[in-house]
Amino acid sequence: MTAKSAAAATLATVYGYPRQGGGRELKKAIEGYWKGAVSADALLATAADLRLENWSRLAGAGVQEVPTGDFSLYDHVLDTTVAVGAIPPRHRAAVEADPLDGYFAMARGTQDVAPLEMTKWFDTNYHYLVPELGPDTVFTANSAKAVAELREALDLGHSARPVLVGPVTYLLLAKPAPGVPEDFQPLTLLDRLLPVYAALLADLHEAGAAWVQLDEPALVQDRTPAELNATARAYRDLGALTDRPKLLVASYFDRLGAALPVLARAPIDGLALDFTGPAAANLGDLAAAGGLPGKRLVAGVVDGRNIWINDLEKSLSTLATLLGLAGTVDVAPSCSLLHVPLDAAAERDLDPQIARWLAFARQKANEVALLARGLREGTGAITAELAANRADLASRANSPITRDPAVRARTAAVTEADARRAQAYPERAEAQRTRLGLPLLPTTTIGSFPQTSELRVARADLTAGRIDSAAYRERIRTEVREVIAFQEKAGLDVLVHGEPERNDMVQYFAEQLTGYLATRHGWVQSYGTRYVRPPVLAGDISRPHPMTVDWFRYAQDLTDRPVKGMLTGPVTMLAWSFVRDDQPLADTAFQVALALRDEVTDLEAAGAVVVQVDEPALRETLPLRSADRPAYLDWATVAFRLATSGVRVDTQIHTHMCYAEFGAIMTAIDELDADVISLEAARSHMEVAGELAAAGYPREVGPGVWDIHSPRVPSADEAVELLRAGLAAIPAERLWVNPDCGLKTRGWTETRASLESLVTAARRLRDDLAG
Repeated sequence: MTAKSAAAATLATVYGYPRQGGGRELKKAIEGYWKGAVSADALLATAADLRLENWSRLAGAGVQEVPTGDFSLYDHVLDTTVAVGAIPPRHRAAVEADPLDGYFAMARGTQDVAPLEMTKWFDTNYHYLVPELGPDTVFTANSAKAVAELREALDLGHSARPVLVGPVTYLLLAKPAPGVPEDFQPLTLLDRLLPVYAALLADLHEAGAAWVQLDEPALVQDRTPAELNATARAYRDLGALTDRPKLLVASYFDRLGAALPVLARAPIDGLALDFTGPAAANLGDLAAAGGLPGKRLVAGVVDGRNIWINDLEKSLSTLATLLGLAGTVDVAPSCSLLHVPLDAAAERDLDPQIARWLAFARQKANEVALLARGLREGTGAITAELAANRADLASRANSPITRDPAVRARTAAVTEADARRAQAYPERAEAQRTRLGLPLLPTTTIGSFPQTSELRVARADLTAGRIDSAAYRERIRTEVREVIAFQEKAGLDVLVHGEPERNDMVQYFAEQLTGYLATRHGWVQSYGTRYVRPPVLAGDISRPHPMTVDWFRYAQDLTDRPVKGMLTGPVTMLAWSFVRDDQPLADTAFQVALALRDEVTDLEAAGAVVVQVDEPALRETLPLRSADRPAYLDWATVAFRLATSGVRVDTQIHTHMCYAEFGAIMTAIDELDADVISLEAARSHMEVAGELAAAGYPREVGPGVWDIHSPRVPSADEAVELLRAGLAAIPAERLWVNPDCGLKTRGWTETRASLESLVTAARRLRDDLAG
């Protein structure tokens, strides 16, 4: 096929789409089902309506091939676990008794059965449920969901492409099941898994699928020769099937690197590649590999992870180059649109000038369709759209919103000494222990307490003008008083004020910093029914006034015990925002760090002895390719120290991280130079304590003993067992006792019971150690 005929055949498509609905209908239906207020039939009907709406909107935008199977009630990796029959033994009875309740039990756990572990989906803020596999795992095909959703779309007249997590990525994401040796490699199960994928493909083919998309994002990471050989074998075998649809293998988030020629040679029918950001290197790599003659290339030229409008002319240039490298070239976002909000048109409160710079999922679908049209019909067919796009790009580049000379001058003046504590840790630790006077195994929480319905109503009433700010602040004071009183009664040693004033740990600060923009409807799924509204980082960052000092001072006046000052760190402020793409991330991080440094100094002046600066996103933002990691970790750790190094020797700096694989960043955790770090450990059975010990981590550690992402209440015996495992790796003098994460999403009943178990466990172990 010539480049001209390839252009004439160009389609617009997407890999996946936001699930929640314009009013977060899915979240409300699922949580209603959990409470018994929504029936299973009503929940499934809501889900079906949302799928129909998504496909209709995509088709209406000009997307000629819609995805199916990307829609999930909780998580698409969990859906894959169900599809291949890899149900953990402890959940089999529940799944067999009621598949829907068993599905949610795997995701959330029950009082008697622990859920699957949860961790970040590559370097995004989406969380997936980690498959648990072992030598005895038996896979069985269950194509019911994939087939049903395909038939829904086909019956509505759509050209539809089912999407499945690919077999190699599924196994690479998995971990050894409890009781299985840690050195077990799930990828050794590939030959056992491939026949199950063959059965799924056959069922989809019979149901009418012309194409099936197999997502293999794990291949953009550094892969060993054995893993690449396994990939070649997997797609040799699947490609050789006779009873199958055409296979489109998709990768995203970075360049494919050594995996690209493996897939290019495989007997598959198409390849979907990301051509944005660092993945733009795929263009040269594809040319070096000889292209994809006779095969379909789906070109991800619209950034599916950020919210800025596309540079249409730049994308068209890339697409024109690609026309000579493949049999057909179709246009798509760089990845699933799951990672961006639904509709920028809903943000009616934004400055109209700024609104022109934004593209959410619906706008990105329009961009994809427009680019496909431009490729098919020539740029003359979209002249007006290209001119409008040039004007919008120029408006942003030239706007005074994006640059503040004072901020840039202060950032340029930062020295190496500004990012180092004046005293080494041993001297600090001695001074802090003297000043704080805490017992062995001190107890604390991560920061937030349950956001009660009364609090949410008060926040909504304030927004709607039904109450004034004075009434709202009194509601917040009441919450703080209750949180402090409970912690004192429960016996916690270092308290928090509970953060009732905070809508979100990033948004709260973003709304008070210049350079940030907040949305009203920009919800993005983090996990399950947990949705966040990432703010938009549009310009240079500064702090016009203190952000947390008044609430800290109010809480500290209520108690004689130390109350932590609570801040979100600079890397997390970037990772959980939609960042600007017109300057290096390091420059933005240092701007945020300086604003936080001012806040830390003010908290200390107000009497804070302990200040916690959370960096849960440090690991998730780690580049997927190892060659890119040292530069990132260098500026990320400098930014944290810049925010925290201006305090006294006896002021204790805490940080917190959650739900990630920490092994790759142990050196960076040390480089943060925090006095105390708290980390997720309950679901992973205290693995991180051993990792820290093996790395020789010298500071104090709080590995979590309560999994706050599950509704189950841990007993004191369970907490004791976890703490004993922690003590096997971390000396008692350096071990703290705390939950895995903040308590914002939990209810007060389980919070009281769980924290009481936590305190009881700490006291029992103190007694044992004293004896």
